Amino acid sequence: MNTIVKIIVLASLCLILSNVHAQDTIQRTLKDIRLEHLEKYKDTIAIQERNLLKSEVEVINQQLEKGKITKAKADALKQEAAKKRALNIESRLAMIDHQIDLLMRNDESYQTYGNTKSDLLASFSKKNGLYIKGSNKPVKYDIRTENQFLFAIGFNNTLIDGQSLEDSPYKIGGSGFVELGWLWNTRLLKNSNFVRVNYGLSLQWNKLSIKDNLYFVDHGNETTLEEFPLDLKKSKFRTTSLVVPLHFEFGPSKKETYDDRIRYFTANQFKIGLGGFAGVNLSTQQKLKYRENGSNQKDKLKNDYNTSNFVYGLSGYIGVGDFSVYAKYNLNELFKDQVTPQHNISLGLRWDL
Repeated sequence: MNTIVKIIVLASLCLILSNVHAQDTIQRTLKDIRLEHLEKYKDTIAIQERNLLKSEVEVINQQLEKGKITKAKADALKQEAAKKRALNIESRLAMIDHQIDLLMRNDESYQTYGNTKSDLLASFSKKNGLYIKGSNKPVKYDIRTENQFLFAIGFNNTLIDGQSLEDSPYKIGGSGFVELGWLWNTRLLKNSNFVRVNYGLSLQWNKLSIKDNLYFVDHGNETTLEEFPLDLKKSKFRTTSLVVPLHFEFGPSKKETYDDRIRYFTANQFKIGLGGFAGVNLSTQQKLKYRENGSNQKDKLKNDYNTSNFVYGLSGYIGVGDFSVYAKYNLNELFKDQVTPQHNISLGLRWDL
């Protein structure tokens, strides 16, 4: 028994000593990591300052090309900018060296703080590790592409050959569309924002509210509207499509020139977009609500109903700023191989946020 106890005690002591040794190793490793990152950060300082100098020289050259300053003035400004960046490198390297000295004299738990502009070290812990933040990225002089969130909503119906909208089998008030997407807007001209191309990816939901107690019936190669055997409270037909919209957008912009960049703003500016869309039909659904044997019934019928697999059409918008009036027309037929073709048409409001 005494032998077993001795073995257990000896093993426990070995385990404790092993843990203590491991913690000491981790502490030394963490300190070494901090020192290593500081040394590496010194290498990035010159790169950052050179990029900032490059941005400043680009602004000076722009001013020179526009005749706002003389060549002698431009050369003087460039020399002044180069001198400033060289001094910045010298000062920031000295700051790093001071941080290294602090770490060498203290253990790994010692907190150090760098210049908030150069963002050296904010904090360090065993859990989160080292934080080096960088906000000294050079400002991009000109941004030609911006992104936007698209939201559109409005009325939806179909144009049927030989039939007016007043005679349409679909309710005008109850039929609608919704579109959600993500867009990019790219300026086409180098020194003007008057012409842009607007493109991206969006989801379109087109809904038809059917009148006169009718509903769609799929007869294989043909889909027809027929009388429902019971009284319908609601009869709705919806298609969901994923499309790529593309518009050429025209309109003035407000140009702002700063020391290190130029920007074009379209807020409160007139715009008009002309183009179209193309994509695929993701799903088709018919929803019926009626009363049978004294209880309310709701049917959701998912089928292709011979709807076109590919959707494409023309679209356009006109408005001011983020807001515009939006119209789209499907060149593809809603249903394939129908005796009487019908094409989806929508009119509503659009926000490019």
